[in-house]
Amino acid sequence: MPVPHDIAAETELWDAFAESAFKDDAEPSFCWTQYAGHGPGPELLGSPRRVLEIGCGTGRALAFLAGQGTTARGVDLSPIMVKKTSERWADTGATFHCGEVLEWLADHEGTYDAVYSIFGAAWFTDPSRLFPLVKERLNPGGVFVFSQPPAIPGAYGPQGMYKGGFAGKAMFTYRYSYRPAVWERLLTRAGFASAAADTIDAPKPGHIGTLIVRARR
Repeated sequence: MPVPHDIAAETELWDAFAESAFKDDAEPSFCWTQYAGHGPGPELLGSPRRVLEIGCGTGRALAFLAGQGTTARGVDLSPIMVKKTSERWADTGATFHCGEVLEWLADHEGTYDAVYSIFGAAWFTDPSRLFPLVKERLNPGGVFVFSQPPAIPGAYGPQGMYKGGFAGKAMFTYRYSYRPAVWERLLTRAGFASAAADTIDAPKPGHIGTLIVRARR
């Protein structure tokens, strides 16, 4: 059964995250993994003219792409984060929109050569609802790429996640974890022509790797 996302409560959580995660002196940067300078770069997107990042967070990746001449747009649930990114990256040409990703994709009429998520909305949104909406926002031949931590063995599907430690106000959301083959199956069921999911090893043996999933319309 679908888990009961409380969007108002999740907005509060991501607003709190924005206050601590956003750095005014941040520079544009694009990295799929949680390790700076490790793993593939934006080449996984191909050579898109228009891109959309879902759950765009601090906006550093969009600012990087905009600096390369790409028309770059992002959507994020947190009003605080969107305000910060819109101000910080105004000179790059990247644009930022506030909204719940499922509603925003359903209402939005624009199309893109690439849609992507870096530890963003693809990790925190029900894939059975998200993937068909993403496909409709892609131009023919367009790609959908997302990254997140790989699933913990034996722990699959939606999982609750509290913000911070286990004390203080109970702010939580849900994230979604599956084996690579299941991600591929979910994408092809949503109508993507092809899908490939792989885990990139961490730069240090025994540390947490990164799941990277790529699908084509």
